[in-house]
Amino acid sequence: MVNYSEPGPLLAQGKTKQIYVYPSDEALAYLVSQDNITAGDGARRNELIGKSRWSTITTANVFRLLNEAGIPTHVVAQVNDVTLLVRRCTMIPIEHVQRRIATGSYLKRHPEVSEGTRFDPVLIETFLKDDARHDPQIWPDDIVQAKIATRAEIDEMVQLGRRVFAVLERAWAGVDVTLVDLKIEFGRDNNGNLLVADVIDNDSWRLWPGGDKSRMLDKQVYRNLQEVTTEGLQGIADRYALVADLTGKLKSYA
Repeated sequence: MVNYSEPGPLLAQGKTKQIYVYPSDEALAYLVSQDNITAGDGARRNELIGKSRWSTITTANVFRLLNEAGIPTHVVAQVNDVTLLVRRCTMIPIEHVQRRIATGSYLKRHPEVSEGTRFDPVLIETFLKDDARHDPQIWPDDIVQAKIATRAEIDEMVQLGRRVFAVLERAWAGVDVTLVDLKIEFGRDNNGNLLVADVIDNDSWRLWPGGDKSRMLDKQVYRNLQEVTTEGLQGIADRYALVADLTGKLKSYA
């Protein structure tokens, strides 16, 4: 924990978090998590009491591992139960999805691939962050043409993304949990340097204990609910709390 001072004006509002000005240093900001869980580009939305705390704990623990591995990130420190001190970034509107095992939406787009197919090296796909268009897949040439990122930045994001996955896959394997896939985002700091940014929490990945899909711990359980019930939300809350606890036990192999 670090000293906390009252945040300045709101900088940005997401579906599950808010970004506020850090009053004494324009290179920093506060990232505040909220008790919201969403799916279907926000079409389904519920309050999940405690999620803000679990997200903050998970993200702080994950980025601690990444920082120890020498991967440039925006997280500086956790300041309280729901707040992280971060380096202020201009976010790049691209989601990088890294897949070790074929499942979920990938199979819908590639029905010729069998579920459980292992990708080695990890398969990386990129998606434009645009809820109105359901986050369409986008390719490097299109990213460059749209002036979202340069070719050199794309290459750097791929390299950093592979490092992130390698660190987290090995850490999760240490507690007998399979990291199936992972979504990360990048931003540019005030000097234009690329950083792994946003959050990496239980909404960001698929986790299968012992490699068993039926025991999944992640947000997919929420997506799979036919009807949202109090009992169903409690089951999800239990998983989010467990994941937050487990991330505190992950070991660095830097």
